[in-house]
Amino acid sequence: MKQSTAGSLPALGLRANAAQFVLLVAVNALVGGMVGQQQTVLPLLAHAEFGLSGYTFLFAYVAAFGIAKATSNWFAGTLSDRYGRKPVLLAGWLFAIPVPLMLIFAPDWGWVVAANVLLGINQGLTWSTTVIMKIDLVGPAQRGLAMGLNEAAGYGAVAATSMLAGYLAEHYGLRPAPFLLGIAYTALALLLSGLFVRETRPHALLDAENMTTRAASVRHGRDANLANRQVFALTSFREPALSSASLAGLVNNLNFGLSWGLFPLLFATADLSTSQIGLLFALYPGVWGIGQMFTGALSDRIGRKHLITAGMLTQAGALAVIALGHGYGAWAAGTVLLGAGTAMVYPTLLAAVGDVAHPIWRGRAVGVYRVWRDLGYAVGAIMGGIIADLMGLHAAVWMAAALSAAAALAVAVRMYETHLPPRTAGPCGGCVRNASDPSHQHVA
Repeated sequence: MKQSTAGSLPALGLRANAAQFVLLVAVNALVGGMVGQQQTVLPLLAHAEFGLSGYTFLFAYVAAFGIAKATSNWFAGTLSDRYGRKPVLLAGWLFAIPVPLMLIFAPDWGWVVAANVLLGINQGLTWSTTVIMKIDLVGPAQRGLAMGLNEAAGYGAVAATSMLAGYLAEHYGLRPAPFLLGIAYTALALLLSGLFVRETRPHALLDAENMTTRAASVRHGRDANLANRQVFALTSFREPALSSASLAGLVNNLNFGLSWGLFPLLFATADLSTSQIGLLFALYPGVWGIGQMFTGALSDRIGRKHLITAGMLTQAGALAVIALGHGYGAWAAGTVLLGAGTAMVYPTLLAAVGDVAHPIWRGRAVGVYRVWRDLGYAVGAIMGGIIADLMGLHAAVWMAAALSAAAALAVAVRMYETHLPPRTAGPCGGCVRNASDPSHQHVA
């Protein structure tokens, strides 16, 4: 897409915005690293230094993180649509400053929970904003690729930092060494975001100007001026593709939230070392992160729906492997498979939301989707903790497997294809649904 005729708005596309896109990928890697610094360490710290044994109480920090992140996602979307993306990004990094210090000096578990509230706000504001900014920059044609690269950077950094934090914890102790990473990440992110990141809201306005026969135009009468409550209702319940994405996202992050609190404890039952546990935990987000570099682009070619359905089914199978496993080899295979299934789903869901949401309310739609998705952290932590306390760790994993299979079925039944691959577009290339779909609508 070229620059607008007025000459006041920038061009859309990955190549035209390569420098800013790469910079935002780097910033999102630092966002993911803030989570990775603590994932391997905190469950072990809970036992070793705070003497916690009840799973429900122990998982409170994951629930606090999830609720805070989900809430801040909504504010990130709303505020970025109203005031611009960059101010929200910078505000998110300011919330990160106390987090590693609180984890280093925490005298009791309440400090850890409080630090994760701040971390959740940081993640919601910064990750949501980098997602919205990349969607703004690339336009509709390469949206899946953009989301794949964004999420690959974030979760690749989660994996790398989890493994590095496990190594530091084993060789230098659980505190403070692993959390020094968070101090460095925050300082670097504030520098990059403050000095080099540019506002992308003008790109969204250009996208809206060019939008004639896209999904929101077809399904919502070209109405770009929706109230917040309308955007919430569409994304949560009314619009089939948006609401199906929200459900699948919630179950996906339920799995991640469960794994965050439960996997280190499950793996510790086999008397594995801290570094081995860190490596096992890193396999999941590592495969997830690398895989998204390919699955996001793949969804641009073959469409979103079937990739999401297959990914949720793959996650269900992977969790069954982990529940049945009793050693390093089986758990490694299960976490690799779980990462592959998540890679199929994660960028594709974001791309589907971007397909359907009008650029004027896209930030709010992404925010609402991420509210539901990141509530999965809290749901996974609370349900997983209760089931683990009552029935054991393996039963909690089986619960997640069953919910993943149910989500796959719901997507298969309710969601329509939001992205028509270019090679099959034909004379109706601007339409949302495939021409064979009985509810297909053509817009001239």
